[in-house]
Amino acid sequence: MARPATHDSAADRIRRQVEKAGPDAVFHAGQFLELASRDAIDKALSRLVESGFLKRLARGLYHQPRIHPVLGEILPPVEALAKALADRDHVKLQPFGGYAANLLRLSEQVPARVVFLTDGKARKIRYGSQTIELRRASPRMMAAAGRTTGLVIAALRYIGKDHITPARMAHLRELLSPEDRRRLLEDLPLAPAWMHPWFKTIAGKEDAT
Repeated sequence: MARPATHDSAADRIRRQVEKAGPDAVFHAGQFLELASRDAIDKALSRLVESGFLKRLARGLYHQPRIHPVLGEILPPVEALAKALADRDHVKLQPFGGYAANLLRLSEQVPARVVFLTDGKARKIRYGSQTIELRRASPRMMAAAGRTTGLVIAALRYIGKDHITPARMAHLRELLSPEDRRRLLEDLPLAPAWMHPWFKTIAGKEDAT
C-alpha cells in the first residue's frame, strides 16, 4: 500500500535551510525565494518567529536564537548582520573608524557605536547593547568597500598618520594573506597619498621607516 504524501510547507523548507547554515547566520526573506512564493515566505517567517524558531534582529532580518546559560542570548557577529543587510538592500557597506581597527586587531576596544560607510541610505540600527550606524559616503570613499583594502584604509584613518608604527604594520603584514597584500598594491590609487608608503610596507615592498 502506498504511503500517504506528506506536506512539505514553506516553513519546513526554511527551517531546514536555516539549520544547515550554522548558528551565526543572518537571513532575509529574499534568500528563501527559491523555496516558495514571496507571500508564502513572509507568512512562514512570521510563523517561525511566533514559534520561537527564528527571531527578528532588525526589520526584515532574522536569526536562529541561541541562549547561553550564563551569558543569556548570543547574537550573531555584527559583520553577519551587515552582510545580510547589504545583500538584502543591494548596497555596499564598509566598516569604519574604531570598528575597522578592531576587526584588524589594531585596537582592543569594541566600540558601542559600530559605524559602516554605505552607498545606500543613512540610518541607525539598535543591535543588542550596540548601535549600528550606516553613514552615507562618497563614491571615492566606497571605492574599496567589501575588500581588505577598504578595511585597511578605514583602520589607518582611525589610527592617524602620527600613531602608525612599524610594529602595527608588521602585525598587518602577518595578518593579511599574500593575495590581500598584493591587492593593496593594486589598490594604491584608492588610498590617501600618506598611506602609500605604509601600504608598500605591509605588502613587503618597502620599509616606510
